[in-house]
Amino acid sequence: MTQVLHTAGHGSDLAEDLFADAKIFIVDDHEPNVVILERMLRTAGARDTWVFTDSRRVLAAFVELAPDLVFLDLHMPHRDGLELMADLQAARTDDTFLPIVVVTADTTPAARQRVLAQGAADFLTKPFDGVEVILRARNLLAARRLHQHTREQTAVLEAKLEENEAEQRRVVRERSERTALVRQRLEGRGLAVHLQPIVDLESGRVVGAEALARFAPPPLRPPNHWFAAARSVGLGRELELAAVDVALTQLPLLSSDEFLSINISPDTALAPGLHHRLVRVDASRVVLELTEHDHVDDYGKLLPELARLRSRGVRIAADDTGAGYAGLQHLLRLEPDILKLDLDLIRGIDGDPVRRALATSMVRFAADVGADLVAEGIETEAELVTLRGLGVTLGQGYHLGRPVPPPPQVRQSQ
Repeated sequence: MTQVLHTAGHGSDLAEDLFADAKIFIVDDHEPNVVILERMLRTAGARDTWVFTDSRRVLAAFVELAPDLVFLDLHMPHRDGLELMADLQAARTDDTFLPIVVVTADTTPAARQRVLAQGAADFLTKPFDGVEVILRARNLLAARRLHQHTREQTAVLEAKLEENEAEQRRVVRERSERTALVRQRLEGRGLAVHLQPIVDLESGRVVGAEALARFAPPPLRPPNHWFAAARSVGLGRELELAAVDVALTQLPLLSSDEFLSINISPDTALAPGLHHRLVRVDASRVVLELTEHDHVDDYGKLLPELARLRSRGVRIAADDTGAGYAGLQHLLRLEPDILKLDLDLIRGIDGDPVRRALATSMVRFAADVGADLVAEGIETEAELVTLRGLGVTLGQGYHLGRPVPPPPQVRQSQ
């Protein structure tokens, strides 16, 4: 009697066909039963069927081949169907649904109950009904495919969940690290101010200085990154006010006719702590620069606060004029005392008629509204000469003096 017989039929050519894709075991010590079942399944489209007439040969093949469906005779020599079914279930390496159909001539309720209680997925009695065999096999293969698809989708979702949780842990860890680093700066560790001179372009006389925050490493990052990090952990105002504190300590080091310009965001301009700090100094020598790059959420709140600051003598500067989101609309609402031309507008202005035209319009605008005009980022003598010729009265940049610890060393223009 043949012990193991592998047959390959031609069945359906459709890749999605349940039977064409299935690997099916038929285990029965009575060879005619094996042949009948194999022919029925092949007629339905099964291409990969493995038949066993010796139950002792099944377990090793099961581990090696991992079938999708098993037809298993209940009563066999050597190992009966229940014992072999227990062995197959124990041999599975995962929780994949393995449909086992027990086939037997024993039609008693006790036999059926015993088989189903052992974990069989279905029960067939001999002699076989071809239609019933095919329908039950198809249903079980469909259930297995659905189970596998569900497991795959679950695995994808679990992997995605783990990825999201890992990302959340990373975000929390990085936020905690940023918070710790920012708090160190709030405690005075690593926060300093350098002063860059603001110069009268006609005489070369220093009229003021801009206080620029500097952060000592580690880690080495530009100032805007530090302020962005502080905002990301809810400490933006606190870090800006800490920088204001350090900047105001430099005011007595300047000449009595020089002003100190300090950068703040519109949000920090609303902070009550800012007013408390300015009470202790000569506010008439303080300029607060509000950048166009920062969105103003509510002018209705900001403008009264700026009026209150002005009542103490503070002047308001519109920083980065010509580079921001709101342009002239922002200037019209802000009504600044000083306009600071963005360095991107100044760079190469001596050779760019468009930049010169825009700068000329800003000179006229500043004169019409009674504001001073400061050109930022002057880096060459040609830029300086051009700006002077356009009527720009004040400027700053590496050509005039680099930001340095106070007191600044100012290079006089020729």
